[in-house]
Amino acid sequence: MVKKLFLSLFSLVFFNLYSQNDLTNDRLDWFKDAKLGIFIHWGYYGVNGITESWSMYHKRISHTDYLKQGEQFTASNYNPEQWLDLFDRIGAKYVVLTTKHHDGVALWDTKYSSLNTVKHAAAKKDLLVPFVNAVRNKGMKLGFYYSLCDWSHPDYSPVTFERIKNVKKFYPQKEQKNSSPWERFVTFNFNQLEELSAYKPDLYWFDGDWEHKAEEWKSAEIKKSLLKWNPKVIVNSRLNEYGDYKTPEQGVPIVRPEGAWEFCMTMNDNWGYFPSDTNYKPIAQIIRTFVEVISTGGNLLLNIGPKPDGTIAKEQVERLEALGQWIQTHKEAVYNTEAGLPYGHFYGPTMLSKDHKKLYLCLFDAPKNYIQLKGIQTKVKSIKVLGSDENLTFERNGGAAWNNIPGILRISVPSEKSLNPYVTILEVELEKELVLYRGHGNAVELNM
Repeated sequence: MVKKLFLSLFSLVFFNLYSQNDLTNDRLDWFKDAKLGIFIHWGYYGVNGITESWSMYHKRISHTDYLKQGEQFTASNYNPEQWLDLFDRIGAKYVVLTTKHHDGVALWDTKYSSLNTVKHAAAKKDLLVPFVNAVRNKGMKLGFYYSLCDWSHPDYSPVTFERIKNVKKFYPQKEQKNSSPWERFVTFNFNQLEELSAYKPDLYWFDGDWEHKAEEWKSAEIKKSLLKWNPKVIVNSRLNEYGDYKTPEQGVPIVRPEGAWEFCMTMNDNWGYFPSDTNYKPIAQIIRTFVEVISTGGNLLLNIGPKPDGTIAKEQVERLEALGQWIQTHKEAVYNTEAGLPYGHFYGPTMLSKDHKKLYLCLFDAPKNYIQLKGIQTKVKSIKVLGSDENLTFERNGGAAWNNIPGILRISVPSEKSLNPYVTILEVELEKELVLYRGHGNAVELNM
C-alpha cells in the first residue's frame, strides 16, 4: 500500500513538472522564432538628454529637477503607427516598451500614481493605449518593460538620493491597517501590474529585481498572477528565479546561455534619447551582432530612444532600415532557422534550417583561396550566395568515406560583386538531413 502511494505521488509530481515544462515550451514557441525585437526606452530623461533614472541614483540631477523634465515631455509628434510601420518593415516580430522605469513615471493613466504622462507631463495623454493598438494592428507581439522598483514611491527603499518633499501626493494609496511600508509598496506593484494585464501583453520585461530578494518582491506570486491574467504570457529573467528566458545585455555572450534567450543592446552608449552621445555603433557591427546572436539560438532586442516629442532620431532610423534591408535580402537564413553548427566545423557563424536540409554559412570578411567546411557527412546538392544567387563550385578533399571520415568540403570563393558589404550568406543545400562527423579521428585500417 505504501509503495503504491509513493508511486502515485511520484507520478503526480513528475506529471506536474512535465506539464509545466511543456507549457513553458509552448509559451516560448513564438519567442524562439522571433529573431528580432525592438526595445523602446522613452521617458522624461530624453528632455535633458541624461541617463534614464540612474542620473538620480548617481546624484547627477536632483529628484526635483528630474521630475521637472515632465514639463517638456510633450509627445507632440508621437505617431505609434509610424513606429510600427518601421518595425514591421525591418522584420521585427516583437516590441518592448518602457511602461515605467525606476523613476516611477508611468506612460499610462494609472490610478495608483499621478506620476504619469496624463497628469504629470506636458503630453497630458495616455501613451500606452495607442501604442498597444498599433502593435496589435501589425500582428506583432507586445512586450511591457516594468521596473519592480519605484524610486519616487514614499514606501520604497532603499534610495540613494533625497526625494522631493510631500512625495506622497503622487501616490493616492488607501490606508492599509497593520501593513508595513514595504507591504503597501508590494500591493502597489500588484495593482499596477493588474492594470497592465488588461492590455494582454505577450511578454513582461522586468527590471530592478537585484534590489530585493524574491520573497520580498513576492516574485512567485507575481508570476502566478501574470499567468492567471494571461496563461500564454512569458517573463524575462529579471524576476529573480521565476523568468522564462535569459536576457544578457550590451556584451554578446561568449558562451551561449542555456535555454531561450535574447541579447539587448543600445545603438550608442545610452538607452534613452541622449543627443550628446554620438558614439553610434556602425551598421556593420549591428548586423554582425544580429548574425552572431541568431546563429547561437537567441534573439536581438535592439534598443531605440525616441525624443520627448515622440520622433525617432535619424541615426537610429538609418540603422534600423539598414538592418531591415539586410534581413530582407537574407530572410531564408534568418526565419525558420535555428542555431547552427558546433564550434570547429566552420570558422564563422552558421544557421540551420528547421528541417536540417539547409545550412547557412556566414562570411564576415572576404575569403581567400577557398572556403572550408568540415565534418559534413551528408551529400551536398548545391551551394549558392544569398542575394545574388551565384552558384559556387565545391569538392570533397581528404577523409576516408568508407571509414566514416568525411574530410573537408572545399568551396569556391564568391565573385566580388556577390559579397555583401556587411555579412555574406552562403546557402548549402543538402540531399538529406544533416549528419555531422563528431569523432576524434582514428587510424584508417583499410585503404581503398
